[in-house]
Amino acid sequence: MVEYVTQHPSGGYILDELHVGMAAEKTVHVTEDRIRLFAEASDDFNPVHLDEEFASRTAYRGRIAHGLLSAAFGSAVVGTILPGAGSIYISQTLAFHFPVRIGDSVRIVITVIELDQEGARAQLKCEGFVGDKLIMDGVAVVRVPRRRKPSAR
Repeated sequence: MVEYVTQHPSGGYILDELHVGMAAEKTVHVTEDRIRLFAEASDDFNPVHLDEEFASRTAYRGRIAHGLLSAAFGSAVVGTILPGAGSIYISQTLAFHFPVRIGDSVRIVITVIELDQEGARAQLKCEGFVGDKLIMDGVAVVRVPRRRKPSAR
């Protein structure tokens, strides 16, 4: 059974607070600015993302967002909601099924599918949707803190 959660009051869940079936989601609107800023941050200036004239002559018949931009939205959920602050990516598999375009809203769903108590790791199913269409999916492995740091006060 899936149980949707919000950000933990501390900013992140520790390993003992996680269980299989916990999930979180976030919706992010894809804009011209996000694509341009991602191109600058990643140094990926492929014209299929930035040049409508070029992109209109491709199989996509117009500009599409970087696939890893949508994947970065998943990273935002992992780093800020589930597990949240203190979690560190170990690995990620990804499959892209459909392109994302300017104006689309990408809904990211992250679900805990396995926990490794000994290794302090969580396996997370990562899915991205535009409307009801699955545009990408994969599995992430993240290291999760075992305990919170005591307050500095």
